[in-house]
Parts: sequence; C-alpha cells; structure tokens
Amino acid sequence: MANHLSALKRARQTVKRTASNRTNTSRLRTSLRELREALAKGDKATADKTYRQTVSALDKAIQKGVIHKNTAARYKSRLSVRVRALGAK
Repeated sequence: MANHLSALKRARQTVKRTASNRTNTSRLRTSLRELREALAKGDKATADKTYRQTVSALDKAIQKGVIHKNTAARYKSRLSVRVRALGAK
C-alpha cells in the first residue's frame, strides 16, 4: 500500500484511468464484434451501417489513447475490404 501522499494520489488516479480505459476498450471491442457478426451473416445493409459506427468508435479510441492510429488504420482497411467484398457477392 502507498504511504506517501503523492503515491496515494497516483493510486487514485490509476484507478480512475483504468476504469476509463476499460470502458473505452470495451466499447471498441463490442463495435468490432458487431461488425464481424454482421459480415458473417452476409447482411450488406447492416454491415454498411455498422462499419460507419465502428470507424467512429476507432477514431474515438485513437483520440482517447486506447489504440495507436496505425492500428486503427489497419483495422479500418481490413474491415472495409470485407464490407466491399460482401457488396460484390
């Protein structure tokens, strides 16, 4: 357990930041899962709508420091390829 005041404060900050990061990460992972499920079902309209929401969630995750911008770009690229392929079928 922390003994110094500064260490106690840092412990409190860590708890708050951890909760915030967990919330943001969960929101992102849920969005990605929903898109992947829509792609698996083969529903083009739902996939398009969910793709836009997922891209928004990825951009918010970048702003909040949850993931790196290149990681988000890679996700967007791979998911967009899958959405476009669904439309071509």
